[in-house]
Amino acid sequence: MTRLAAATSPETAGAGLVLVPVGSVEQHGPHLPLDTDTVIAVAVAEGVAAELPGTWVAPPISYGSSGEHQSFPGTASVGTEALTHVAVELVRSLRTWASRVVLVNAHGGNLAALNASDEIEWVPCATEEVDLHAGFTETSLMLHLRPESVRLDRAEAGNPQPLSEILPAMMAGGVAAVSANGVLGDPAGATAAEGERVLKAMVADVLGRLS
Repeated sequence: MTRLAAATSPETAGAGLVLVPVGSVEQHGPHLPLDTDTVIAVAVAEGVAAELPGTWVAPPISYGSSGEHQSFPGTASVGTEALTHVAVELVRSLRTWASRVVLVNAHGGNLAALNASDEIEWVPCATEEVDLHAGFTETSLMLHLRPESVRLDRAEAGNPQPLSEILPAMMAGGVAAVSANGVLGDPAGATAAEGERVLKAMVADVLGRLS
């Protein structure tokens, strides 16, 4: 695995696969940092690249489509249309010297943007155990990846209902309409060991999708 930003131009000539992490800058409750999704996307991309010799990991697209979180301070969203435009133009640019470009996405709100163009190839950072937002799984991941950013003393449960039950209200009024603290799930019991396990599962899932 080679980080694209640290390379020189000649070193990238004739590259094969380039992975572009895609995250967000948005509220993750009172205890997780705004860049949680970006941190996870980068970790998954780097984990995948470590298993695929010759793969490059590009700097992340950190600003995503996070309008559903806009009621909470700290959220910085560029919206679906802008994200699609950035992704398409970036892929076109990278493809002038790389044979394949795949975006590695860790934020559900980005799906509409990534699905808007056939020029974008992308894979999700997902496992069956992932809860909705800022709960047990994301907290565990951050305890593994960047524990100094987790404010466990501020962690509290949010709305534990499944997405199917809260989606209509969330679509109409954003996350604030279904969770006063921005958490969808419960971070209680989160551990770095669980985060490490989930990360390995995410990497394995993406490797399977890329084959």
